[in-house]
Amino acid sequence: MKISAAILAMSLAAHPATPDAAALAVNQLGIELHRTLPATGNACISPYSIQAALAMTFAGAAGATRTEMERVLHYPKGDESIHGSFAALQNSLATAASKSIKLTGESKRFGGPSEPITLNIANRLFGQKDYAFRVPFTSLVKANYGAPLAMLDFRKNAAGATRDINNWVSNQTRGRIRDLIPAQVLNESTRLVLVNALYFKAAWADEFSERATTKAPFHVNGGPAQNVPTMRNQSDYRYAKGDGYTTVGIPYIGADLQFVVILPDDIKGVSEVEAKLSPAALTACATAKEREVILHLPKFKIEPPTMQLALVLQQLGMKSAFDMPPGSADFDRMAPRRPDEYLFVSEVYHKTFIALDEKGTEAAAATAVTMFPGAAPEEKPKPIEVRVDHPFLFAIQHIPTGACLFLGRVTDPEQKGK
Repeated sequence: MKISAAILAMSLAAHPATPDAAALAVNQLGIELHRTLPATGNACISPYSIQAALAMTFAGAAGATRTEMERVLHYPKGDESIHGSFAALQNSLATAASKSIKLTGESKRFGGPSEPITLNIANRLFGQKDYAFRVPFTSLVKANYGAPLAMLDFRKNAAGATRDINNWVSNQTRGRIRDLIPAQVLNESTRLVLVNALYFKAAWADEFSERATTKAPFHVNGGPAQNVPTMRNQSDYRYAKGDGYTTVGIPYIGADLQFVVILPDDIKGVSEVEAKLSPAALTACATAKEREVILHLPKFKIEPPTMQLALVLQQLGMKSAFDMPPGSADFDRMAPRRPDEYLFVSEVYHKTFIALDEKGTEAAAATAVTMFPGAAPEEKPKPIEVRVDHPFLFAIQHIPTGACLFLGRVTDPEQKGK
């Protein structure tokens, strides 16, 4: 028989490594997944959260399953250091948050942001009590992702286990991500659930004045303009022109993280920009030079329902992990694989939340992988005015590595729910 399982991830620096490989993989898969989202309406995913959960799953893969996952997830071929790279990336993110604590104390004296960045990345393995997980797998997960193994009894109380996992996610995301795993998904066959939970809250380095926020035109879905609450600020932002679009990077306190606006030149051009978006284009946002910009940016909140990513990942080529064809899944590094009893991925659940206003940004995400049986000084140029008055893409980006914690699209700033 096939056995149920699921997975959880978190990063901790265990071996000397650079975050480069992990950051590139995060952005490459994030762009591919973003392109599979519905072509219209607001959208948001967390490339980092998804990759963290899948990287933990990859740690238990073997044979052809491992080869497929390595290709789809954009990991260096045959390079075991990818786990150390994810550990280094999380460490770099933690450093960015710590840096903001000192800077916040200094800025408060001058009327600046009073709260440091809150960045909580938590991972945990929820395993079936008494199940024979391989020690090298659980040790690797704990060492590189900081994910301890918590024992639950899916056989006797799958509903209670679901409640416990969802409560843990809710606590880690300050209540922003609730009911990540739908009711009745886990059952007596479940053996492991790996979850990544991510919570981010940050003030702008230079806050927008609430007095400057006014109703301004926005071409909702690329159509006729409607008035929406729009913020205004004049400050130094990372600014660049791309192929058919403009990018503006708005720094958070500490200057290691930024909110990136990718604004198409054409009012109806968001789909075209999505099609050409690349990891190199995202990296360029992190390395763009600062310019004085007069920015008009709408406030918005996006809270999509839980997404199921299994079909999308299969379409990208990750099939044997989902036991397609039957009998092909190989997670022997996770637990012993026998002809009549082996683990396979049944579904990948993902949920996000993001809200942006004059003070800064609050965002959260969670991902669960479930497995079932079977320059030189120059004269200062004049300010550039950028009006974000039509559909645009956005990212929350870690500047030192270019990795995107969140990636999405806004077509209607006042659309409720998603």
